Amino acid sequence: MNKILWLLLAVLLLLPDWAWANPGVKALTVTTNPDGSQDYTMTLQTLAIMTALSLIPAFIMMMTSFTRIIVVLSILRQAIGLQQSPSNQILIGVSLFLSMFIMAPVFEQINEMALQPYLNEDITSVEAYERAKQPMRAFMLSQTRVKDLETFVEIGGYEGQFQDPQEVPMNVLIPAFVTSELKTAFQIGFMLFLPFLIIDLVVASVLMAMGMMMLSPMIVALPFKLMLFVLVDGWNLIFGTLASSFGMGV
Repeated sequence: MNKILWLLLAVLLLLPDWAWANPGVKALTVTTNPDGSQDYTMTLQTLAIMTALSLIPAFIMMMTSFTRIIVVLSILRQAIGLQQSPSNQILIGVSLFLSMFIMAPVFEQINEMALQPYLNEDITSVEAYERAKQPMRAFMLSQTRVKDLETFVEIGGYEGQFQDPQEVPMNVLIPAFVTSELKTAFQIGFMLFLPFLIIDLVVASVLMAMGMMMLSPMIVALPFKLMLFVLVDGWNLIFGTLASSFGMGV
């Protein structure tokens, strides 16, 4: 995914709506004093953009498939019994690139609907922002449970104000989406944990029956869990399951 697409996603989706209300406002105002000196004043729009730049990583992770993937991979590492391998850097890198692969159709829609028309000066920044929201909203709604959405609608005091989920504002949709992603990730993690837990129980029972109570079952079970994971082509299954859980290949 090219950098300009990521920049568009950040600028169009992360800035508050009011920051786009006056697209013609100058970023920097220069005032010349009677004595010849000059004062420089930064507008609120520029300040909002600079503030939003620091929030880009959090929003990118919370509004894409990254959350589900990184949680599942972390649970998988814990289930196998490996504390530091793969390292956090590797897990984050894998999650980022897998997220880019899963989100590619959404980013392509943003590119066609908002980025290219905006670069060609066919639409304004406000129109580009509204167009770019639609693919992201559709993606998040497709992965958000109705119960989670209703919970945040109730917490926000919006009961009875929306007849259709498409009308729900982004400040309600995003936390509902994150909640659903965490629940789904834990469900997948639970299914991953079961076979490795069975191996731990079998190894612990065998060691106890042999009177080897001083030997840690975790140490003995680790090679068997690694062997099982390799024999069933675990990484292929995990990545395929994660991709299909977002509707890819359906």
